[in-house]
Amino acid sequence: MATDTAGAVAAPRARTAERTAVRSVRRERWTPYLFLAPFGVLFGVFVVLPALLGIWMSLHEWDQFLDRHPWVGLHNYGDLFRSGSPTAGPFWQSMLATGEFTLFSVPLLVVLPLALALLLNRRFAGRTAFRALYFAPYVLGVAVIGILWRYLLDPSVGLINAIAGQLGLPATTPWTTAMPWAWVSLVAITVWWTLGFNTVIYIAGLQDVNRELYDAARVDGASRWQRFRHVTLPGLRPVFLLVIVTTLLASANMFGQALMVTQGAPANETRTAVMYIAQEGFRNFRLGSAAAMSYVLSIFLMALSVLVFWLFRRRRGEEA
Repeated sequence: MATDTAGAVAAPRARTAERTAVRSVRRERWTPYLFLAPFGVLFGVFVVLPALLGIWMSLHEWDQFLDRHPWVGLHNYGDLFRSGSPTAGPFWQSMLATGEFTLFSVPLLVVLPLALALLLNRRFAGRTAFRALYFAPYVLGVAVIGILWRYLLDPSVGLINAIAGQLGLPATTPWTTAMPWAWVSLVAITVWWTLGFNTVIYIAGLQDVNRELYDAARVDGASRWQRFRHVTLPGLRPVFLLVIVTTLLASANMFGQALMVTQGAPANETRTAVMYIAQEGFRNFRLGSAAAMSYVLSIFLMALSVLVFWLFRRRRGEEA
């Protein structure tokens, strides 16, 4: 009798414990999604929704000041590849300008920050101050950078030409109005402005390289160059990938420097793709065409990023 009573009491307790355990498992299953929910909402509202709206706009003749937006299908995309269309020539010229700027700036923004990081990673008096000094320009907005260098590089009244004249150098260099000086100016401004960001990334990567590998290399009689080549560079491979991809994407999206310093001069030679897309959409009121251009540019950038990842993975496989 007592045994039956104990069993009758234990059975509901067991069922209650089982239900509690099930609820706990369900709660744990949904916990990560609850933490991700705020980011998911922001990502959906500010990334996914605008991307879908951009695709929809690219399929229409979209003027933001008109009520009607006629459907044109793939016509905006076709115009970019159709010889003689009003947008094909200027767009591909701007893509060429973007490619030139990327080709000139990316190697400098990969190599120079690495050299600077190697210097600033050593112990010496004032190291922290020098790190802050090199990173300081990066905290300035592109508008500040553009206005500052626009006046410094002005061919007529700029400080750079004035100093050059005092030193006996040519004082009439057309830094912003003639080639190749316009590209020299834009690349130099961008390198000066963003050098510190990549340097900080490299310094963080150098902190993670195993010190024991350097000690072992010294014991084996490796020179400084051999330690750099066989220890530092392999240890920085993930950092290299991050720096190259982010620098490629940033350079390919260059806009503010060209707009404020050269304004696309001379003869639109420095008008980049993003600059032309902005002009097409907000000056010519053709947002549909501008959206199509932006997606063509995005496809090129995605293909370039995939190529970089593939090259790094292939290189790693060959070494393995």
